[in-house]
Amino acid sequence: MRSTLQDLMRQLPAVNELLDAYGGRKDAVRERDAKLLTRLARRILDAERHRLRQEAEKGLAPSPRPLDALAFEMNRALTDFDRPRTHPVVNATGVVLHSGLGRAPWPDAAFAALEATRRYCLLEVEAEEGKRRRRDAFCEDLLVELTGAEAAFVVNNNAAATLIILNTLGAGKQIVVSRSQMIEIGGSFRLPDVFEASGCRLREVGTTNRSYVRDYEAALGDDTAALLLVHTSNYRIVGFTEHVDLPELVALGREHGLPVIHDVGSGSLIDLTPLGVPDEPPVQTSVKAGADVVCFSGDKLIGGPQAGIIVGKKEWIEKIRKNPLARALRIDKVTCVALEATLKLYMEPDSLFAKVPTLGALTESLESIEQRATLLQRALDKVLDGKGAALLLEDTSELGAGTLPTHGLPTLCVTLDIKGVGATDLARALRTGRPSVFSRIKDDLVLLDARTIGDDDVSLIAEALQHIVEDLDS
Repeated sequence: MRSTLQDLMRQLPAVNELLDAYGGRKDAVRERDAKLLTRLARRILDAERHRLRQEAEKGLAPSPRPLDALAFEMNRALTDFDRPRTHPVVNATGVVLHSGLGRAPWPDAAFAALEATRRYCLLEVEAEEGKRRRRDAFCEDLLVELTGAEAAFVVNNNAAATLIILNTLGAGKQIVVSRSQMIEIGGSFRLPDVFEASGCRLREVGTTNRSYVRDYEAALGDDTAALLLVHTSNYRIVGFTEHVDLPELVALGREHGLPVIHDVGSGSLIDLTPLGVPDEPPVQTSVKAGADVVCFSGDKLIGGPQAGIIVGKKEWIEKIRKNPLARALRIDKVTCVALEATLKLYMEPDSLFAKVPTLGALTESLESIEQRATLLQRALDKVLDGKGAALLLEDTSELGAGTLPTHGLPTLCVTLDIKGVGATDLARALRTGRPSVFSRIKDDLVLLDARTIGDDDVSLIAEALQHIVEDLDS
């Protein structure tokens, strides 16, 4: 007689029975918190009940798994619990600033500086007099030195920087911006929405492809608070175009007594044009051109932790700093310490590219990339041992994070192909393995881009592939 679903549910062990079975397999159970183990056991039994219900609803013949199998699930669940969800991975995608993988890899100096945050540290007090100081004071000193601005302030990302600037300068008033700069970036961040949240009114001028100074001037009124220029890092409009540049907007602002805001987006503290990276003017250019407030990211072209950096005229920076939103959007001690360490590297430009991974990956020679790709190809070919192929392929990398979307970076990749395994399945196996390797797929082949892997990653990728090959053989 076919068992009813209720009968099957009764065959499942009680929580204590599952814990006893698990304890018999692993003496270390005595070293773990009983409440944690109980929670995991209940989760496994709930999942088993859910499976039985689903199979019954589909008209199948569900059968409870034996106690030993459930005890094995306990062991796997505990191992999974102990493993950090955010763990290091090998970025072989060729995307230098991969938002899903944490964007900019930190400089060693930034990581080493975090040692100070393990204990009490000089975050908001100075040692000489024991008086309180701003937590971003050291970062401000460096930013003023590096950019030529009068003052600086740091919040937790550039979206926050845009929000607090607009709210401080334009709450209840109008801010004028070109229609061509109504950007949307990752995570559904849309500039019009930020205008609404900041409490100011958006006044778009010009058309999608053409804007003139006269368009801005015609929009000015008694309630106009500022002029805004947004650098379109994540897209380009080409062809029949005309746009107002920063010096023109600054001149208009001076004529009418209005501050000019320049949202640079990715931001750079060095001129990347000689290195073959166009359309990313350094922040110093905006400051020198007379922008009153400039904002940009700390975790893109700067190569540091996530932060929204604001520099400009002291008059406006002080007003922004006193905004009640400043406390809600401020950086924590980890960001503060890591950003300071990153900015210090820019004070020694001769060694900058060797010490900031983002800049190193962006400017590495094709010859150097080819050498690493060749080492990887040979290592993987040895692991495959005839079960597939690992070949070199010329391709292009990208900077990522909405930066330089039309500017590909020449690179060398290793294509990976295993007999009987599709590219999608192989890429998934690499991602979910240990070590975890993220690749990209092109023409039904898995590509491992040598631009974004380090020398140490070659052995890690080989190890990951070895596990996959062994699983196929078993």
